[in-house]
Amino acid sequence: MSILLVLALAAGIVYPQARKDSTVDDYFGRKVADPYRWMEQLDAPEVQSWVAAENALTAKVLEKAPQREQLCHRLTELWNYARTDVPRREAGQLFFRRNSGLQKQSVIYREVSGGEPLLVLDPNLLFPDGSTAVSQWSVSPDARWLAYTTAAGGSDLQDIHLRDLPSGKDLAEVVPRVKFGGISWTHDSRGFIYSRFKGTEEPVAFGSANTFHQAWYHRLGGITKDVLLYERPQDAHDFAGGAVSDDGRYLFFFASSGTNNNRLFLADLGDPMKPKLDAPKLPVSAEQDSRTNALGFFKGKLFLETNFQAPNGRVVSATPGDGDRSHWKTVIPEGKAPIHEALLVSGRLVVDRLVDVQAKISIFDTDGKPVGEVALPEAGSADGLQAKEEDTDFFFNFTSFLRPRSVFRYDLTTQKLTAFDTPKSAFDASKYETRALFYPSKDGTKVPIFITLRKGTKLDGNNNALLYSYGGFDIAITPAFSATTAAWLDAGGIYTVANLRGGSEYGEAWHHAGMREKKQTVFDDFIAAAQYLIKEGYTQPSRLAIHGRSNGGLLIGAVMTQRPELFGVALPGVGVMDMLRFQKFTGGAAWVEEYG
Repeated sequence: MSILLVLALAAGIVYPQARKDSTVDDYFGRKVADPYRWMEQLDAPEVQSWVAAENALTAKVLEKAPQREQLCHRLTELWNYARTDVPRREAGQLFFRRNSGLQKQSVIYREVSGGEPLLVLDPNLLFPDGSTAVSQWSVSPDARWLAYTTAAGGSDLQDIHLRDLPSGKDLAEVVPRVKFGGISWTHDSRGFIYSRFKGTEEPVAFGSANTFHQAWYHRLGGITKDVLLYERPQDAHDFAGGAVSDDGRYLFFFASSGTNNNRLFLADLGDPMKPKLDAPKLPVSAEQDSRTNALGFFKGKLFLETNFQAPNGRVVSATPGDGDRSHWKTVIPEGKAPIHEALLVSGRLVVDRLVDVQAKISIFDTDGKPVGEVALPEAGSADGLQAKEEDTDFFFNFTSFLRPRSVFRYDLTTQKLTAFDTPKSAFDASKYETRALFYPSKDGTKVPIFITLRKGTKLDGNNNALLYSYGGFDIAITPAFSATTAAWLDAGGIYTVANLRGGSEYGEAWHHAGMREKKQTVFDDFIAAAQYLIKEGYTQPSRLAIHGRSNGGLLIGAVMTQRPELFGVALPGVGVMDMLRFQKFTGGAAWVEEYG
C-alpha cells in the first residue's frame, strides 16, 4: 500500500477513481502497459469529468485548512510592491513598464526629466478584467509610434496595434495573428518587422497552423500589403525573425528549429531613412550548429557573441558580408565561466558571465582588453542588458534570493552603478542569509547549492526545508527573489536550490552531462543534494519538501520513486500556500508542483 494511499485513508479522503484500460505497447519484444493513455485526450468528456472531480476534492480539503486566510493575507502583502522593468531608450527618451504592486498588468511609461513619468499605455484600462494581455511592445526610433500586441487569454497568438504617442490614440489598422517573434522598426519609423506562420495572414482556420514561420514587414498607413522578407521553405519547423541594427543600416535575419542554435544572415539596407528591404541576404553563420547573436557594429566591424567552437561562449569580430566563419577574429576568448549575455555600447563590450551560478559583469574595449568590472550589490543574477550602441550607459536587472528584481544603471563615463528603481518589499531580508555552497554528487562531481535561511538557525535537523531544482534543457537556475519563497522563509522554512547537471550553469559540458542517456545523472545530483542537507543538519527526511516545475516535475517524480525514504509524504499538485499550511501538521512533505 502506497504512502499516499495510507495518508488518504487516514484523513478520510476518497479520491476519484481513474479507469484503467488494456493498452500495451511492444518495444522490441518488451511489453509495456500504459493503462492511463486515454487521459492524454484532454478534451474528452471522461477526462474533463475526472479533472473536475479532483479539483472539487482539492478545493473542499483546502477550504478547511487553518491559517489559509492568514497566509493569503501575508502573500498579498509580499506581492504588493512597485517594480519596474529595464527601460528602453528611443530618441533620447526612456520608456519602461512599471507595476504599482497588485495591478493585473504592468503599465508603460515615458520618463520625463525632472518630473513624474508620463503614462503611455495602461492595459488595465483597456482590459479591466485582465483576460487579455499586452505582451510585446516597441517604440519607433523617432518616439512617435508605439506598437503593442494584445493576447486574448495570454495566448501566443497575438494582434499588433499602433498608438500615436502625441495624441494617445490608436490607429484603426491592426496586424492580426502574429506568433513568436519580436517587433523591430526600420530607422525611418515608417514600418516594422514581425513574425507569423504561413497562411495566418488571412482570417481562416489558423489555430493549427504552426508550420513555415515567416518574417514580414508592415508599413504604416495600411495602404500597401505587408511584404514577406524571410522564410525557410525547406524546413517547416524553423522559426524565423528579423531585427534592425541600432544604426538602421543592417537587417539581421535569424532562424532556428529549437531553443539553442540558430542561423544568422544580414542584409545591407543602404540609407536607413530609405531602407532597401529587398537587399540580398548575406550569411553570417549559415549552419545551425551553434548559437550566434549579433551585438552590433563598431568602426566597420560586426561583433558577435557565439558558442561556435567555444561551448562556453566567446566574442568575435567579423567583416559584414563575409560568411566564412574561419575568418572570425576572437576578441574575448572562451573562459571557464559561460557567457550569459553580452552587449556592445559606446565602443565597449559588456559581458555577463555565470561564475559558480553568480553574475559577474566585465567590460572590455573592442580589442578585447579588460577595462573594468561592475561591482554588483551581492551574489545574485543579472540579465536584460539594454542599451543602444551610441549610448554612454546601460541598464540591467539584478536580483538575489533576498533582493526583489531591481533595475540598475551603469555609467560608462563615470564608471558608477546607480539604482534606476529600488523595490520596497514587506519582506525583511536583513533577518536572513544565503549560503553559496557545494556538495558531492554520486560520482564525486561538485554541484552548487544555495541555502537561504534565517540567521542563527540551528542545524539540528529539526528545520522544515524546501529543495527546488530543474536540471535540463540548457537552462540555468540562478538566484532570484520570490514572494512565495519569502512567505516560506517567514514561516520558518529553509529554501534551497541545487544546480543540477542538465542546465547551463557551467556551459554546454554541464548541459550534456545530464541529458538523454545521462538523465539519471540529474536524479543522482538531486538525491545527493537531499542527502547533503540531511547530513549537515539542515533538515531530516520527514521535514524535507521537494519541488519541481515542468521538466522539474519529471525530476521530482523520478527521485521520489527511486528514493522515497529521503522525503516525506508526496502531495502532487499543491501550491505554496498549501505547502506552508501542510507543514503546520506534518513538519514537512515531498512536494511536487507540476506546471505542464
